[in-house]
Amino acid sequence: MTMRQAEILLAAVVAARATSFLFSKVLLADMGPFSLLGLRFLLAFAVLALLFNRSLRRASRRALAAGCVLGVIFFTTMSLELHALVSAPSSTVSLLENLAIVLVPLATALWARKWPGWPLALAAATAMAGVALLTVGMSSFGAGEALALAAALSYTASIVATAHFAREGHGLAIGIVEIGVMGALGMGAALVFEQPTLPVTAGQWGALAVLVVVCTGFGFTLQPVAQRYLSADQAGLFCAITPFVA
Repeated sequence: MTMRQAEILLAAVVAARATSFLFSKVLLADMGPFSLLGLRFLLAFAVLALLFNRSLRRASRRALAAGCVLGVIFFTTMSLELHALVSAPSSTVSLLENLAIVLVPLATALWARKWPGWPLALAAATAMAGVALLTVGMSSFGAGEALALAAALSYTASIVATAHFAREGHGLAIGIVEIGVMGALGMGAALVFEQPTLPVTAGQWGALAVLVVVCTGFGFTLQPVAQRYLSADQAGLFCAITPFVA
């Protein structure tokens, strides 16, 4: 895969996942955040494991371990995101969570103990300004917004970690294991902290189907594949797509 092809794939992945803000908001009317997270990702894992079982069998132990680590990090991100959506508009949550646009280059610069070059810094600042203009008008700041900011930190960690693990190869297997771990943790948290529930209406089942197939099966699984050919800084800039789509 060329760098341009990887950029196109990552843009499509981010755009697909961005639609989850709307569909998650629909489902959260009758489901708890952990119930939704567990059901969504366990169903996606079952489908993907069936379709790509050969890739899973061929994956190295390091790849499987990487998928587990990323699953824990992304579970944290998604838990914060879904709880933020309970009390805050999807556009606001999307904007605040995607402060990762700026946080990713800062995180990688701190890790390398080197300030990013001015082109990257300018690109990050410009992207963030554009995203802010798309969602201007936030009138209040409460618990939902605070959780969205925490999700931004976790999302930053997930992008940087994905860039690190994806270079080892087996990107598809890493993505599938990641989804399985997220689903297992989500369902476990639902059993402990919630009364597990299912979608109620036909429209909610349709929203769940989109979340499973488009937002998860495509939107999460192929991110490690695309990031194998991109730096964490490059991947972070693609966060600008999310608030626009959401």
